Amino acid sequence: MADATPLFLDSRAVARSLPWDELIDALEQAFVAGDATVPRRLHYPLGQAGDAPAMLLLMPAWSERLGIGTKVLSIHPSNAQRGLPSIHALYVLMDAATGRPLAVLDGGELTARRTAAASALASRCLSRADSRCLLMVGTGRLSHHLPLAHARARPIDRVLVWGRSLQKAEATAHALRTEGLEASAAASLPEAVAQADIVSCATLSAEPLVRGDWLRPGTHVDLVGAYTPSMRESDERVFARASSVWCDTLDGAPREGGDIVQAVASGAFSADDIAGDLAALCRRGAAARGAETDITVFKSVGMALEDLAAASLAVMRFNAATNP
Repeated sequence: MADATPLFLDSRAVARSLPWDELIDALEQAFVAGDATVPRRLHYPLGQAGDAPAMLLLMPAWSERLGIGTKVLSIHPSNAQRGLPSIHALYVLMDAATGRPLAVLDGGELTARRTAAASALASRCLSRADSRCLLMVGTGRLSHHLPLAHARARPIDRVLVWGRSLQKAEATAHALRTEGLEASAAASLPEAVAQADIVSCATLSAEPLVRGDWLRPGTHVDLVGAYTPSMRESDERVFARASSVWCDTLDGAPREGGDIVQAVASGAFSADDIAGDLAALCRRGAAARGAETDITVFKSVGMALEDLAAASLAVMRFNAATNP
């Protein structure tokens, strides 16, 4: 009889079990297959914690192929002042046929890696194939993951890192150099944006950081932060100049993504003009980009299908490594 005790994969085990290439491919397969049930995630406010509200999220999804999964996630933006991650989470994966718990995974690492992989997946379709310079706006946990993931989608040979703290930007650049990327801190955000082929943002900003007028033709903009309507990382000119805007989920991004919500409110953009979600983007592939001079935008807010695909892959690879 098989051992009924669920596995536990801590953050290191999750990271080892989710190499970028395989994770990006697993997300693409999940979106193209379209065989999962993904209910709307549930949000519960936990009260004000600093400048932004703390929240509890429940994110379920299931399919016969991938299993049954639920992520329990808390967001405490003020944790940065305590030297703690803003996001803490656990993921429970169960067998699709029996409901038997298979594994509990560290949800923070799972979330960070699948988020970065989703951005890289979108970049495969939307950024120019010759994109070599990436600007990372932000110095939090995702600032280590996003450049590494993007570098698996495009031939990135230069990474610029900008943050409100130059010291943190330099520390992030140093960490990326230890991973094999040529990275340096950027003192001027406008100058860095003007040099970048891909601009990736992962911050907790409530005010626009990236300005559309700074973008050069052919730039791809990857917006990962701004997970509530009151937050934003880009101004309305980014959307006004964009040839196409895509998102990970049409159910969530137009309601929750502050960049889209506020661009629509300003009249610079219409939610009806969103080209499609990540599933549609994967089916379009490279044809989604258009002209080489097009400015493209991908806005993510995260979705449970990404967690389910990542958790299923992690458990499969963990089992293969421990039971060859």
